[in-house]
This record gives sequence, structure tokens and C-alpha cells, in this order.
Amino acid sequence: MSKDKIVWTKESEHGDYEAALAFLSLIYSARQAKALVRSLRAAPLIERSAKDLLRASELPLLAADESKVAEDLKRISKGKPLAPVLLVTGEMTKRIPLVVADGYHRISAVCHFNEDAFVQCRMTGSQRSLPTQRAPNARRS
Repeated sequence: MSKDKIVWTKESEHGDYEAALAFLSLIYSARQAKALVRSLRAAPLIERSAKDLLRASELPLLAADESKVAEDLKRISKGKPLAPVLLVTGEMTKRIPLVVADGYHRISAVCHFNEDAFVQCRMTGSQRSLPTQRAPNARRS
């Protein structure tokens, strides 16, 4: 198998969205987390380099012997597909890093395999995907 070739599925697994919701509900309100997951389900597939995803998320590279990373490295070496990673954009001007809602171990596995390889992702922006919220006492114009 070519060192540059990683196989990806077109769809994320159902459990990936559940995992993303569980994680996002730790850092957003329940309403916001649900809105982000709905937006991720509808987001198109895009590609970004593994090393850029780690840099933008400010996450360290997981060790190759970490169990999920090792499983994904085996999948890559056998030519078995990986599910796309689910991401919420950050805003560096506000020191908000990219949020890896699901797939941190897949990004790390790809980095270990070939740091220049691309990762298939679904990405949504935290601001544009959320319902408009007004202050409780705000009046309509």
C-alpha cells in the first residue's frame, strides 16, 4: 500500500455523532451541542492535513501505542477505511482552538502514518451553526 493512501468512508458512523454530542455537551450548552451535531451531519466532506488539525486544535499527538491509535494504524496498514473526523471551527483571534468533537485518535494515527496525509472531515462553525440567542430580557425591535 502507498504511504500516501488512506481510505476513508463517506459517512461517519452513528456512534461518532453520539460521541461528538457527549463531548460537545461538556463545553457547550445542551442546546448548542445538539445544534452543532445537526450541523455536522449536514456538513460536506472536506480534507485537511493531519498536522494542521493538531496544530489548530492545540492538542498533543497521541502515542502510537495508545489503544485506539494503534487500532486505527492497523486499519490504515490493512487498507480498511476510517470514518471522517468531526470538527468545530475555532477562532484564534479569541484564543478558541479548533474543537475535535470526534476522531482525535484518527488524526493521531494519520500523523504517525504520514503527517502530511489528509484527513477527511466534517466541519461546522460554532457561531454560524447555533440558533440565535437573545438575552432573556431583550426586547424585540
